[in-house]
Amino acid sequence: MIARRLLAGLGLAAAFALSSCSQKPAATEPPKEITFSILSAENQASMGPLWQPLLDDMSAQIGVKVKPFFASNYTALIEAMRFKQVQVGWFSALPALEAVNRADGEVLGRVIDAGGDETYASVMIVKKGRNITLDDVLKCGKRFTFGLGDAKSTSGTLAPMAYVFAAKGIEPTECFKTVRSASHQANVFSVANGVLDVATNNTVGLVFARRENPAIADKIQVIWTSPPLPESSIVTRKDLDPALKEKLRQFFLTYGVGTGPAADRQRQVLKGLAYGGFRPADNTYLDPVREMQAAQTLFEAKHSGDAKKIADAQAAFDKIHNAAAQKRAVEPNL
Repeated sequence: MIARRLLAGLGLAAAFALSSCSQKPAATEPPKEITFSILSAENQASMGPLWQPLLDDMSAQIGVKVKPFFASNYTALIEAMRFKQVQVGWFSALPALEAVNRADGEVLGRVIDAGGDETYASVMIVKKGRNITLDDVLKCGKRFTFGLGDAKSTSGTLAPMAYVFAAKGIEPTECFKTVRSASHQANVFSVANGVLDVATNNTVGLVFARRENPAIADKIQVIWTSPPLPESSIVTRKDLDPALKEKLRQFFLTYGVGTGPAADRQRQVLKGLAYGGFRPADNTYLDPVREMQAAQTLFEAKHSGDAKKIADAQAAFDKIHNAAAQKRAVEPNL
């Protein structure tokens, strides 16, 4: 009797297992709404109207409502993607890399500027008439007040640290009278009004400054320009519905392309953002940022005097630098 009951139970279990295997998993419903994150580095009041037409066009083309998420710093953008509060967003290069590394992000495409350039540059600015040169700045001696960008800003912090200060073995806090971090817009106003002697910015930020306040822009002089930096990129979460992700990709790659009234209007939208359009890209687009990060880490290790940290940082830098050099040899336009 017990054996028959066991066999009957096993038979029911097997039948249940077979029926379960034959059932297809329920299809995941694509989202009815997605959130697109934007850094309001200049200020949300001015950036919102520039982005909204593009977001409206995006909603219409992909068939899903797109709402904006504005943040005043890069950390908020990365954390919002990490905790699935946003599904796609516009990131400058260093935050894009952090989103890839920490927030399950992947690069969907990259921006080209209004002139067709695929890169931009970090700059250092001073007030016209002060006659401050880069050589003066690098003499240190705590003579000047200095403004960096957000700690996660590619052009405002990483590039000047990697290309200027790390290259010269200079620690800014030991070099300048004071060092503070602020947005590109705040740095422009601070330098123009004499609050800061020197500050970082970028070529795109200066375009916006001239457009929004020519009188302030006329007071600014550039004393250093970095090597080309990767332009901003569009980053999505990896777990976004694949069909929707492909619709987004196609939206960006075709936006402002072609002829006719619709394409002309889209190009005007892009012009407001100081963009010329979008191009395909993947996570390797951020390799130059990885190299700058490695250079900065090596500088910090050397400054610490810790032999093991220095050796580890040097090995990591050499690996990234050599790989980047090989890639540039094959693709010299990178």
